Amino acid sequence: MELIILTPGKTVFSGAVKAINTPGTSGKLEILENHAPIVASLKEGTITVTTQENKVVEFVTTGGFLEVLSNNVSILLETVEQ
Repeated sequence: MELIILTPGKTVFSGAVKAINTPGTSGKLEILENHAPIVASLKEGTITVTTQENKVVEFVTTGGFLEVLSNNVSILLETVEQ
């Protein structure tokens, strides 16, 4: 699936991934290939991304929103540190 992580000022990450783990406001979310469509709010915490090459990348955020639609995941964040 394809992931793009955006802040108001820049694109933080864009590429093919196997898994995404995020801190949702209602609990932790794990997004895998062919996930059902969803829009969710994210709280402060760490987003963990596993790339197609099995590289694990972490992003620390203060919150934002996530959208999953047809194996395309968009994460919009207020702030982020890698």
